Amino acid sequence: MNKIAKEMPNDKNISLKSFSILHYLKFIIPSLFGVLLFMIPLNTADGITIPIAFFANQINGQIGDYIPYIASYLMVISIIGSIITVSMKPKVILKNPFLNTLFNVSKPWLIIRLLGTIFAIMTVHKIGPEWITSENTGGLLSYSLVPILFTTFLLAGFFLPLLLNFGLLEFFGAILIKVMKPVFTIPGRSSIDCLASWVGDGTIGVLLTAKQYEDGYYTKREAAIVATTFSVVSITFSIVVLSYLKLEHYFIPYYFTIVLAGLVAAIIMPRIPPLSKKANTGYEHTEFKAENDIPANISPVKWGIHQALLQANKTKNISSIIKDGCKNVIDMWLGVIPVVMAIGTAAVIIAEYTPIFKYLGMPFVPILTLLQIPEAGEAAQTMIIGFADMFLPAIIGSGIESELTRFVIACVSVTQLVYLSEMGGLLLGTKIPVTLKDLFLIFLLRTFITLPIVVLIAHILF
Repeated sequence: MNKIAKEMPNDKNISLKSFSILHYLKFIIPSLFGVLLFMIPLNTADGITIPIAFFANQINGQIGDYIPYIASYLMVISIIGSIITVSMKPKVILKNPFLNTLFNVSKPWLIIRLLGTIFAIMTVHKIGPEWITSENTGGLLSYSLVPILFTTFLLAGFFLPLLLNFGLLEFFGAILIKVMKPVFTIPGRSSIDCLASWVGDGTIGVLLTAKQYEDGYYTKREAAIVATTFSVVSITFSIVVLSYLKLEHYFIPYYFTIVLAGLVAAIIMPRIPPLSKKANTGYEHTEFKAENDIPANISPVKWGIHQALLQANKTKNISSIIKDGCKNVIDMWLGVIPVVMAIGTAAVIIAEYTPIFKYLGMPFVPILTLLQIPEAGEAAQTMIIGFADMFLPAIIGSGIESELTRFVIACVSVTQLVYLSEMGGLLLGTKIPVTLKDLFLIFLLRTFITLPIVVLIAHILF
């Protein structure tokens, strides 16, 4: 074991013979379970999903009615701990790295946590005005989104180490580094984030990215790129949008269009601000671990296996993994859910009760008219309202008669990716260095990049 640990990454005489069957099993078995839980599509009565999401839904089916209350009380713990830490500076918290990171937040984040807690308490106890507590605003977050996040965080917090800690990322990183680096300017290991999002859910991709960033595997720029570009919408959600717009018979050209437009956006976005301006430095509280280039005389597969075996066979024990899993869950429950509740509720309130998104969509009227999109006036606000919630464009666009226009709305709403009621709020709750302004700019840029591609294909089809 010591001999293996001391092998230099750039050793040109790397041999896999020094590893035993046991070393291989430590890489293969946990990684296979990780792939099974997070990346293998599962056909259920509710559509295509992944096992981790399926189990989360099963837990929701059993205790889902209680989760909004449990989550609101956890938010109360979060805000009380934050207020005590920020105002009184107790040494017992400040000297504990985990508690200090969890509760010692800046004043703006303290206000956001407080706002999320107030929204949650008001909603579950039906206190206050309907514009906060209705099923389309606070209720949408408390009863539809928060239970899914609660159970997903619970399961992902414990099982993400199967993907992260046993060599799978090192293996795929070596194989795909020659694609991901030159094409998308990010490490090869980021391919797993994308795949987990694609067959599962964008929130899983965000959690993977956030954890890898905090563990020192991504720079600030890389983490921001992966989280906002590769945490793609799941196949299941894409089908839901298409069905709502009554275009199920166009699924194949629809999915081809969003994949093509998404790839073009993924190539362009890392090379322009705000993503290109992010610092190429790692997370401040962790030593940065750069992805090693493959030595010239070694095949990517052999290098990937070597790196994976080294990672899998680092000294570990079950108790430390369980302890880290518990910390992951608590961090996401107390640190992320209040932020999602605050920002998501505020966004849907603005979308439901103010004309702001309608006004913001007005500049798209002449653009859509120029692109010869029928019913351009009705379609314009769908180009911008998706920033609040990704399903809102489908709801608004469902009344449009033109199939061409509905097809454009279906494709653009999925390729925009960043929406505040879930993924955007989740991103802002993590340590990934993106701001609300960054997210809005990224949303607009993705819209302008993908819209012409979608429209071109739509005109060919219709």
